[in-house]
Amino acid sequence: MAEEAAAEMSGEDIFYVCKKALETVKEKLKKGEEISEETVNELTFPENLEDSEIMVPVDMRGVGEDFDDVEQMVEKLGAKGTAEAFVKAAEYFDANKDKESAEDRPKPMTAAEWRQVLQEDDMLEGEEEDLLEGEEEELEVEEDGEGEDAEEPPSKKAKTD
Repeated sequence: MAEEAAAEMSGEDIFYVCKKALETVKEKLKKGEEISEETVNELTFPENLEDSEIMVPVDMRGVGEDFDDVEQMVEKLGAKGTAEAFVKAAEYFDANKDKESAEDRPKPMTAAEWRQVLQEDDMLEGEEEDLLEGEEEELEVEEDGEGEDAEEPPSKKAKTD
């Protein structure tokens, strides 16, 4: 969590990919071999990896444009373009353009640790959404209830002349 907060403050856009899959992708690109969507999924989705598999940080600023998620990248760039984008992101991270000290930089972690981070992020996002929905409901109640809760003017008394 602290690493992500620090990353956001420094402008980094850190994502973790499978180190072994990244090396495979680099080799395939070097040899001009085809990159399948399955290869991209091995690179980016830790769900099917062994717990001990090493995940390495990449800086998505190296891609050159923003994407919401990997699926959007594949849709726009294709499997090969997405693989190339992650290689660029890895090179960008390794270049350390922000000149961060080694101890301040995101560190490799196991697939099990990365899944834990993702799960915590999902839980936090869910809590944030719940909070936002709660605020929206409160606003709706306030808007709807204005007429009901507002004091009615006193009713006029009939004239008794």
